[in-house]
Amino acid sequence: MRECGDRIEQYVSGGRDTFMHSTLIQDAVLRNLQTLGQSAGRLSVTLRDAHPEVNWRGIIGLRNILVHGYLGISLVRIWEIVEHDLPELRRKVEALIQELETASSNSEGGKSEDAT
Repeated sequence: MRECGDRIEQYVSGGRDTFMHSTLIQDAVLRNLQTLGQSAGRLSVTLRDAHPEVNWRGIIGLRNILVHGYLGISLVRIWEIVEHDLPELRRKVEALIQELETASSNSEGGKSEDAT
């Protein structure tokens, strides 16, 4: 999810007009939004439930729209998502990753202490 957000940020660095006039950039952004949604859907329900601050349903729902409703996709709406929703999602995902890494390192540390 982090990687998809990073890629989208890179792809849209030229701004709205560049996005709106480049099918290559549009395709890249749409593909990474799909992958981001697919990744969110593969997270455990327990993890998603533990982080209600993330709109998991919306992320997964967008993925479904992109995959199944591609002929009706509004590029204006996609840009709004990229501009307004994605930065906040990226912050939340980064915080979640940091939390998981901290928990992992704490449990690894506990295991080695228990083993001594």
